[in-house]
Amino acid sequence: MGIPRIVIVGGGAGGLALATRLGHTLGKRKRAEVVLLDRSATHVWKPLLHELATGILNSTMDEVDFRGHSSTHGYRYQRGSLAGLDRDNKTLNLAAIVDEDGKEVLPERTLAYDYLVLSLGSVSNDFGTQGVAEHCHFIDSPLQAKAFQRDMINTFLRYADPTLREHTTLSVGIVGAGATGVELAAELLDVTRLLNAYGVTDVDDNQISVHLIEAAPRILPALSERISQTVHKELDELGVNIHVETAIEEAQEYQLVTKDGEVIETDLNVWAAGIKAPDFLADLGLSVNKKNQVCVEQTMQSVDDTSIFAMGDCASCPQEDGSTVPPTAQAVRQQASVLADNLGKALEGRPLKPFKFRNKGSLVSLARYDAVGNLMRSGASRGLFLEGWLARNAYASLYRMHQVSIHGVPRTGLTWVVDKLNRYLKPRMKLH
Repeated sequence: MGIPRIVIVGGGAGGLALATRLGHTLGKRKRAEVVLLDRSATHVWKPLLHELATGILNSTMDEVDFRGHSSTHGYRYQRGSLAGLDRDNKTLNLAAIVDEDGKEVLPERTLAYDYLVLSLGSVSNDFGTQGVAEHCHFIDSPLQAKAFQRDMINTFLRYADPTLREHTTLSVGIVGAGATGVELAAELLDVTRLLNAYGVTDVDDNQISVHLIEAAPRILPALSERISQTVHKELDELGVNIHVETAIEEAQEYQLVTKDGEVIETDLNVWAAGIKAPDFLADLGLSVNKKNQVCVEQTMQSVDDTSIFAMGDCASCPQEDGSTVPPTAQAVRQQASVLADNLGKALEGRPLKPFKFRNKGSLVSLARYDAVGNLMRSGASRGLFLEGWLARNAYASLYRMHQVSIHGVPRTGLTWVVDKLNRYLKPRMKLH
C-alpha cells in the first residue's frame, strides 16, 4: 500500500500556501503525496487583481509558475478543472483541457485521493441582475483582469477621436464599494494620469468620471465606520462620484439603471458587488449554503465527509460566537496554517484542532494617494487606526507575508530587492 495522497483543488492564496507547507512537512519526507490541482498554469495573489486590471501590476513579473514552484517545494502540480466527485471511490472527475483553438490537450480523467481539500475561492455574485453578465466586467481571475485592461485601454484610445465617444466624458461604473471596488476606483484615477504621461491618451483627470455604486448606506460596509468615513472623504476629494443606498436594476452597454430609475452613463462597467462560491460546488453532493459555500465543521472538515476539507471563500466555517469565518486574505492564510497541522494529525489518527479566526485588522489601499485601515491587538475590541505612510507600508507588507508563505524569507527578500530595482528600470504600468 502506497503513501496517502492529499489533493488540494485550487491554487489561490490558501491552496498554494497549504500545498507549500504540506510539501515541506509531508511531501519531502515521503509521509504523503501532495497534489495541487488548478486549471491555470500560474498563480497571482487575488488582492492584487485590481492592479492587474489597470496595468499597474505586470503579471509576468509577479505570477508564480505552479510547475516550477512545485518542483522545489515537495508537491506535485496537475493542471485540470474539477468536474465531479465520487465520494464512495474517493476519486475526482476532471474535465478535458483544451487549448486556445479549442483542441483537446488532455482528455477527461480521474484523480484518486485519500484526503481532499477544496480551496476554490469565490466569484462575483450578480444576484441575477439583468444585463450584468453581458455588459459588466468581473475581476475574479487574472484572465478577467487582463480582459478589463484591454477594454480600458481601447476605451481611452477611442476617446482620442471625438466622433467615437459615447458620452461627453469617459465614464466608468463600479458596482460594489467593498475593498475591490474602492481600490479599483482609486487605481483608475492614477492610471488616467499615467496613460496621459505615456502619451497613450489626452484624457486627463477632469475628463474621466468614476462612479462607485453601493446598495448599503455607506461604502466598505464590512469595515468599521471610521475607516468607511475616512475612505469616503479621500475618494470624494479625488473626484470619485460615490452613490450609496443605490441598487442597480439593470446593466446596459453604455449605462447603468438604478432601481429608482436613475440612469448613470458609462463606457465601462465593473461588477464587484458581493461574492459566492463557484456554482458547481452545489453539484458535488456536499452540503452547501445559499452562497454555494461548503458547510464544514470548525476543524474545516465537511459536515458530510471527514476526509474532505474546505477552506477560504468557498467554505462556511462556523465560529464559537455563531458567526462564520469572513472571506478575507488573512482568514485563508490562518486557515492554511491550521489545516496543514490538522492534515498531519489526521494521518496519525490524532484529534484535529478547531479553527479560530483572529482578526488582525483591515487595510484598504487608495493607489499611490493613500491607504487607510486599522491593526487589531490581541484581545482588543478596537484597533489602532492607521493612515498615510504607515498604512501604505502595512498594506504592502500583506503581500510580502503571502510571498513568505509560498517562497520563504530568503527568496522573498531577493524579490523585494528586484521589485525596488524595477521601479527605476521599468514603466510604472503595463501598456499592452
